[in-house]
Parts: sequence; structure tokens; C-alpha cells
Amino acid sequence: MENSLDPLRVDLTVDIAEDLTGVNPAEWDALEHGSSPFTEFGFLRALEASGSVGGGSGWLARYVIARCAGVVVGAIPAYLKAHSYGEYIFDWSWASGAQRAGLPYYPKLVVAVPMTPASGQRILLRPNDSADAREEILAGMLEGLMELAAQERVSSIHWLFCSAAERSRLEARGFLGRTTFQFHWDNRGYEDFSEFVGELRSRKRKQILKERRRAAESFSALQFVEGAEMTSEDLTALDRFYRGTVRERGGIAYLEPGFFETLRELAPDRLRFCRVLDPQGSLFAGALYLETPGGLYGRYWGCDVQRPFLHFEAAYYAGIERCIARKIPRFEAGAQGEHKLLRGFLPAKTHSCHWFAHPGLSRAISAAICEEEIVTSHRMSQLADFGPFKAGSEP
Repeated sequence: MENSLDPLRVDLTVDIAEDLTGVNPAEWDALEHGSSPFTEFGFLRALEASGSVGGGSGWLARYVIARCAGVVVGAIPAYLKAHSYGEYIFDWSWASGAQRAGLPYYPKLVVAVPMTPASGQRILLRPNDSADAREEILAGMLEGLMELAAQERVSSIHWLFCSAAERSRLEARGFLGRTTFQFHWDNRGYEDFSEFVGELRSRKRKQILKERRRAAESFSALQFVEGAEMTSEDLTALDRFYRGTVRERGGIAYLEPGFFETLRELAPDRLRFCRVLDPQGSLFAGALYLETPGGLYGRYWGCDVQRPFLHFEAAYYAGIERCIARKIPRFEAGAQGEHKLLRGFLPAKTHSCHWFAHPGLSRAISAAICEEEIVTSHRMSQLADFGPFKAGSEP
């Protein structure tokens, strides 16, 4: 590959950027992002441009960017945080314990995608550079991250929803690994939706088919629309759906107005809008997905009028059908939600890594993580036992 780096001959510079305006989008996206679209330039820049990060959001970008001969060869998306909102790997009890001990917990650094509980690579490197060169680049970026932590006087560094391989690499460097879990759907090579539900226990299969029939009574069309084909009406409705769902659930509207328009502009190839029309042909519900060849990610669902089982249809079953039709191997439909279990989503480990400047706090949290690991493992086993698959069909 042209411009690939020879081992141990890297003329490397590592800088900290507070936004992506000075970064070449093509160079950033040429880094290896795995199956996730969320660390790509379009998604991160849409968060910035819409004001969803920066300013008073409590998410202040501190991208660690490595360059060789002026070209981006590695990056770590990091944010300076004054709170723990919008992270979904929860550390509120750690913060409370630190404060009771008289130790400041904020500010902290998180290596994550803001407000996005989806697993993916957090160490971004060019895929065709040599292993030795990649290791040297990583070492330089980690050194830069630690220098940043010292300069900002943070209590800790948290890598959220990192990959299992990254966890292993970070643990070898002294970070504390932590296991949590979500519910993910894995494509086992199904030919169609009928084959998928055919592997479920009779009661669960009948329940899903009943839910789909009931949901279908409320709409005249449910269709996936590519990002470039989304209309201004779609974008306005999507923002309305998002804010309505947040209000209904008593949550926080992290995404500022304009985010969806900017995301459509910057990352149209990744967007898929599940548009739902009522019997009169008017748009009244929908869900936004982001898609890569390696994964489908359901993000924002909402509706103007509640209809039975429509949420399950638009946010789960339509996504499963799309994965089957397009041979996408995995579907992540968001954080939490044990109700997903009965619809074919099984417990899947999610990973994070943590470093604390205070040795005593580090020891206390290490002990807490070890105890939590036992509970998490037991809970995942319990949930798997209640899965919907027939005996002999379990993944």
C-alpha cells in the first residue's frame, strides 16, 4: 500500500484537537473503524456542528491525533467530562464513593462516542501499516492521552464500549477491565424471517407473529429510506419523534436541534430511516438506523400516536429482517431492555477499561469490579436460560 509505514521508522507527532474542523475527513475515515459507524468523521462532526457536544454540554472534545508527514495515521476520540450523563456504562456509585472519601471525581476523561451505547473500536489506526508501526503509533497516542490527563488534572480515564481486543491491550498497560452487557441479535445465516422464528420455541414464535400482525393493522407502509433519500419532512419528524420519546421516558434530550440534518449531510451512506405511514399515508412514526456491512445499529425511535406493538415492529423486527436480507451479521438495538430477550436478542458482553490517578481509589474500584464480575456473569447465564430459542437451536 502506498504511504504505509515501515516498522520503527515512524516520524510521529501527537497532538490534541478540540474539534475536527482541521482534520481531513478522508484521512480520518481511512483509519480502521471496525463495524461501527460512530467513530467515523460524519457522526462525530455532526455532534460538534449541532452543538450536541462542546459548549455547555459537558462533553469537551480532546481528540488524540497522530500524524506522520502531516497525514493522520491514528486517533483516539476522547472527551473531558464534568458529569457522567450520556455514557451508559455507569459509574455513579464510583463517583459517590470518591466524593464520600473526600476525593474529587470530576473532571474525568472518557474515550467514547458521546450518547451512544454501541460497542466499537476506540483505538483508530490505519489497517495496512505494519504491526510494529501500529504499535509505535499506539504507544505515542497513549503517552499523549496520559499527558493530557495530567494537564487537565483529571481523576480518571474511562474507555467505554471498547472492543474485547482493546480491553486486553489496555489491561496489559494497567487499566482495569470491566464487563457489562447488552442484548444483541446475531444473524446465523437465516434465509428469511420465517427461518429465524422457526428456531424459536412455539410460544415465543406465536407471540412475535401475533405482535407483527397487530402492528401491521396500524400502518399502510413501513419502508427503509436511504440517507440521501430522506426528505425535510423525514428529518423534522425524526427530531420530533426523538424529543417526544425523551419526554415520555423522563430522559434528557442530549441531541440538539439540527443534529439529524447535519448527520444526513455528513454521513448519508450510513443512515437508514425506517419510515412508517398511517392508513391515510401520513408519516406518524419511525426509527433511525445506522448501517455498515458489519453491523446494524438502531438508535432513535418515536411516534406521534402510540399503536400496539409498533415499537417492536419498527425498532426490532424490521431491523432483523433487514439484517437477514442484507446478510448483516449483528444488530445492536440500543442499551438495556430485557424485553429484547424474548425477541431473539441475547445477552452479549460489553467492555470498558478504567484508570484512576489516586492509588487508593483504584484499589477500591478494582475490588468492586471483581465482585461485580461475578454478579454480571451469573446474571447473563440466568438470562440466557430464559432465551426464546428451542433446545438445540441456541446460538
